This record gives sequence, C-alpha cells and structure tokens, in this order.
Amino acid sequence: MKKIASILKNKEIMNRILFTILILFIFRIGAQITVPGVNPEGLDQYLNSGSALSLMNMLGGGTLQTFSIFALGVSPYITAQIIVQLLSTDVLPALSELRRQGQYGRRKMEYATRYLTLLLGAVQAYGIIKTIENTPDVTLNLNGNWLTYVYIIVVMLAGTMVVMWLGDQISVKGIGNGISMIIFAGIVCSLPNQFAHAFTTYISTRMGFPGNMVVAGVFRFLLYVIAYIVIVAFVTFIELSQRKIPIQHSGKSGGQTQSMTRASFLPIKINSAGVIPVIFASSLMMAPSVIAAFVDSNAANAKWLKIFSTSEMYDMGSWSMPWGLLIYIVLTVAFTFFYANLQIDPQQMAENFQKNGSYIPGIKPGLETERYIRRVLNRVTCIGAAALVLIASLPSILTLSGVFGGDNSLVLGGTGMIIVVGVCLELNNQIDGLLAGKSFDEVVASGGH
Repeated sequence: MKKIASILKNKEIMNRILFTILILFIFRIGAQITVPGVNPEGLDQYLNSGSALSLMNMLGGGTLQTFSIFALGVSPYITAQIIVQLLSTDVLPALSELRRQGQYGRRKMEYATRYLTLLLGAVQAYGIIKTIENTPDVTLNLNGNWLTYVYIIVVMLAGTMVVMWLGDQISVKGIGNGISMIIFAGIVCSLPNQFAHAFTTYISTRMGFPGNMVVAGVFRFLLYVIAYIVIVAFVTFIELSQRKIPIQHSGKSGGQTQSMTRASFLPIKINSAGVIPVIFASSLMMAPSVIAAFVDSNAANAKWLKIFSTSEMYDMGSWSMPWGLLIYIVLTVAFTFFYANLQIDPQQMAENFQKNGSYIPGIKPGLETERYIRRVLNRVTCIGAAALVLIASLPSILTLSGVFGGDNSLVLGGTGMIIVVGVCLELNNQIDGLLAGKSFDEVVASGGH
C-alpha cells in the first residue's frame, strides 16, 4: 500500500501511466476496425483451433481474428529485429561495423530494421490472406482481383507502422517498453473472455442438471483457475531465477598505491533469451505455408503442410506422429541457446573484465574466463530451454490430448504468460527506479539533511 501511495503522489509516474493507458486505448480502438471490404466470417473459430496463425493473433492482441487494420501487429517488426541482430553478429560486416558505432550505429540499424519490417510485412500479409482465403469455413469475400490484394496489404502495412509508432510513443513518454506493452495489453484483454467462456462451459451450461453435475462443473472451473495460477507462478519463478557468478573488482584507493578490492556478482538469468526463441520458431513454422501460398494458392492447405502444424498429428499411414510439435521443440531449444549466447557474449564479457580490472575468483583472466562463462551460461540455459519448451508447447500438448474436448479456446496459453509476467516485472523495476530517483532528488534539494 505504501508503494501505491508513493506512485499516486509522484506526478511524473502518474503522467506516464495515464499517457500509456491513453495510447493502449487508441490501439484497442484500432484493433476493432476491420479492413474495409473484408468479411472475416469464421476466422475467430479458425484461430482458436490451434492454427499456425494463433501465435501471431496473440502477439497482435487478437487483432487478426477481426482482420483489423492492425492485423499484422508488431510481428513483422519483431522478426525483422531478430534477423538484423543475427546478421550483425559478424555475419554481415556492414551491420557488424554499425553495431560497434554506438548511438549512431544503433540508429542506422533501426532504420534497416524498419525497412525490413515493410518487406516482411508485405510477404506476411499476402501469405496470411491466401492461407485464410483457402481455409474451409472462413469467408473473406475477395473477388480475386490483384488490386484488391494490393489494397489490403497496403492497409495492413500502414496499420503495422501506426502500431510501431504508438509503441515508440509509449517508450519515450509512457512507462515500459512500447512494443512489449502493446503485446501485453492484447493478451490481458483476452483473459477475461477466456475465463468467462470457461465459467459458461463448466458452470452456466450445467445449471438445471442434477446436483452432482453442477458440483463437478464447479470443481473443474476451480481446477482451471488453479492451473492458470500455477502456470503464472512457474513462469515468475523461471523469470526471476538466476545464477550469480562472483566477481572481484581491483582498483587503486585514491592516490595511494594500496589496492582496493570490491566484490559483486554477474547475474545470468535461467531464461535470458525471453520469449524471442518461441516467436522466431513459430515464424519459421509458418514460413512453408506462406511460401506455398506464393507458389500455388491451392497448395496453401496441402496435406504435406500439416507436418508443420503443432496441434495436429501427421498421418503417415499405419501410424501418426506430432512432427510439427517435435520440430517446434527442436527449433525453440536451438534458438534459446543461440539467443542466450547472443545476449550474453562470453568473449566480449571476458575482454571487458580485463579492461576494467575485474576477474572471477579462481579463474584466470582471458580465455579461461571466457570458457568458464560460456560453460555456466550453457548449463543454465539447459534449464531455461527445458522450461521454455514446457511452457511454449503446453497449448499444443493440451490440444493433442483432447483434454478440453475439442474446445481449444479454453487451452491454457503458456507463451502469453511469459510475456505478461516479463512485462509486469519490467514495469515494477522501472517504477522502483523512478521512485528511487524522486527520493534522491528530494535528498539533494534538502541539502542532504
């Protein structure tokens, strides 16, 4: 309560919070505006069936199920950002050079990311249109004229750029990371509907039946809520868990020759890659459908594409296998290790230690330090990758098991919880920082008394 009172008294924090709420309100209005000339009848049911576009719909805050002007959301930008980051790791010399040029280089890389966003967004929009158009039980009412496709793609691209601009406004004038906040708002907005649907399914529809059926329905609904709480608690535990490597800092005590040693820690998060591996793995899983839509519109829903579906068993004649889920798991693990080593570069860290006069007790500086950090990072990432796979594949496992009797709208979404918990922790840290800054200003203004 004391923290809430401090937030309410802090004018800067309140202004930032109110500005963020205003931007998110504008985003939710745009999310309800359907692209003119399109009738997305049956699209909601298709996306709730665990299709390849389900994750994109979630990242867009449910904008795809209404085929709104913000249907692409920030998905193309996130994918472009990952690609530029990957290419800047000594793959493309020009980008690697920009990465080392500080603020100027980062600005140039951001321009490159936005141009790539337009290209990927156009490809993604066309792939989505063709995939949905050739899906049974979904009606888009397109006349097949190429100008219609161009028009819809341009509207969707414009919507993506507006969403990115809204995200930038939140990052600068609001609170939290803008892109993360938009995704967060979309996921949180869908939670009340999901719980209301679960209440209707388990309790409301059983009213008037024998008492034992009503009790069983109440029990199942309570179990459903508890399962969600357990998932949130598990995700929070994983997000907060870290391995602390002890660090010693050597330096001079003033102008004296006597050396002074200070101790600190290098924290390595269990899940240092966040939700990025899941997003990138899902993008790759959707790529074959997009490519097939370009090559042949009738091939967009070919039988062989079901091998990339994470929520379907692929029939191989005498037996079936969830190949899509297995490929998804392998990709998620691979990208988790890759992105963790990208976020925490052991070689760069070892070099920085040497420059700053820091060292790990019992480990020689230089190559030995690099090897030690890499070894610890990979061990910790093993746990993080296993946790991320469990959370990300949970919806697919529940769908394949048929626990919810074919009603996949009830499936518990672990990936969304990673984003929600991560954003909440980030917001909490930022608010704590702002409150600490305010207290420091008051101390300085009072002359230290």
